Amino acid sequence: MKKISLEICCGTTCYVLGAASLMHIESLLDPAWASQVDVCLIPCMGLCSAENLGGAPYVRINGEVVSRASVEKVLKKLGELVRHA
Repeated sequence: MKKISLEICCGTTCYVLGAASLMHIESLLDPAWASQVDVCLIPCMGLCSAENLGGAPYVRINGEVVSRASVEKVLKKLGELVRHA
């Protein structure tokens, strides 16, 4: 199975609006599939200017942008991708 790419925006706006809690998401991944997820911290995705600040924090999962990302939202999406792989 190809690894799932999880990119977390750590730009100032995203960091302040919740990305700080996402930065250590690797420790919260289900051990059964944690090795299938490649987590990358991105200095800034530039989405705040394109999408407005209301969508921060942003993450990208396999290229799909997720706005208003939370730990729960990201873990749910990752679980769905693993189950359907």
